[in-house]
Amino acid sequence: MTAAPAPDSAGDARDGSPGDAADAGVPAFWRGLGLPGLADVHTHFLPPRLLCRVWAYFDAAGPLVGTEWPIRYRWSDADRVAHLRRLGVRAFTALAYAHRPGMAADLNRWTLDFARTTPECLPSATFFPEPEAPRYVAEALDAGARVFKVHIQVGGFAPTDPALDPVWALLAEAGVPVVVHAGHAPVGTAHTGPEPFAALLARHPSLAAVVAHLGAPDYRAFLDLAASHPHVRLDTTMAFTSFFDRFVPFPADELPRLRDLGLAGKVLLGSDFPNIPYPYAEQLAGLARLDLGDDWLRAVCWANTATLFDLP
Repeated sequence: MTAAPAPDSAGDARDGSPGDAADAGVPAFWRGLGLPGLADVHTHFLPPRLLCRVWAYFDAAGPLVGTEWPIRYRWSDADRVAHLRRLGVRAFTALAYAHRPGMAADLNRWTLDFARTTPECLPSATFFPEPEAPRYVAEALDAGARVFKVHIQVGGFAPTDPALDPVWALLAEAGVPVVVHAGHAPVGTAHTGPEPFAALLARHPSLAAVVAHLGAPDYRAFLDLAASHPHVRLDTTMAFTSFFDRFVPFPADELPRLRDLGLAGKVLLGSDFPNIPYPYAEQLAGLARLDLGDDWLRAVCWANTATLFDLP
C-alpha cells in the first residue's frame, strides 16, 4: 500500500478553535498507511502550575534550552487532548519529570489521575534519586503505571546514582519501559551522553529503556546501544524536523541502520507535544521525507509502540 502524501506542515495558519490548521493533513497520512491511528510515546501533560513554569523557562531560552523556543500548543489540557484526538493519536503519554527531591510522588499522583480520566493516555510516572524513590515507584507500579520518564539533563543526576539502583531493578523486573532523556541535546551536562547510559545498562541489562530524541547528537553511539541491547529502543522526538536539524542533523549514512532498527521494533514515534515550536505535522513530515518505506512508517508510527504496550 502506498502512503498518502506526508502532511504539509509548512504553513503557520491556525484556526481559532483552538486547533492548528497546519495539522489538518495528519489523519490522511496515517489512513494512507492503513493504520488505525498514531501511537506517540513522548508527549507531556503536567500539573498546570508546573507546566506554566516549564513554558516560562522555554520562553526565556533558559540555559538548558539554549535557543529561542516558542511553544506552539499553549492550550488547556482539555484542548490539547482534543487536538490529539482530532489528529488520530490513539495512544500517548503524560511524561512528567522530577528535577529536585520531594516532587516525584506528587507528580505521579497527578499523571496517574490524568490517565484515569483520559483513556488514550498510558499511565505515566517519574522518579528522582532520593531515599523514597523505591517506595513511590513501587506504589506507581501497583497503581498501574505503564511507562516512566526521567530527564537526566534537567534533573542533573547520574543514571548510575546508587539511590536509583533499586528503582532500575524494580522497573527491569516489571518490564515497564522508561523514556530516558540521556543525550546531550539541546545542551549537554555532566551526566548526559552515551557513556553514562551505557554504564547504566551494564548494571541493569534487562532494563526496557526508550532513549529520547534518538540520543541526539550522539546518534551513532545510541544506535549502537539499541542494536546491542535487546530491550533498548529509541524515539524520534524532534528528529528530522527543520528546527532540530539546524543544530543536530542525523547522519545520512546511518539511515539504513535506522531503517533496520525501525523494522526490528526498535524505533518509536515521539513528538514532544505540546512543547514544540512547530506544528505536530512537521514530525510526521520529517519521517516521511526519509523515504525509508511505508513498512518502516507503519512500524514507527504505530506497530512498534502498540507491541511494546500491548495496545488493542
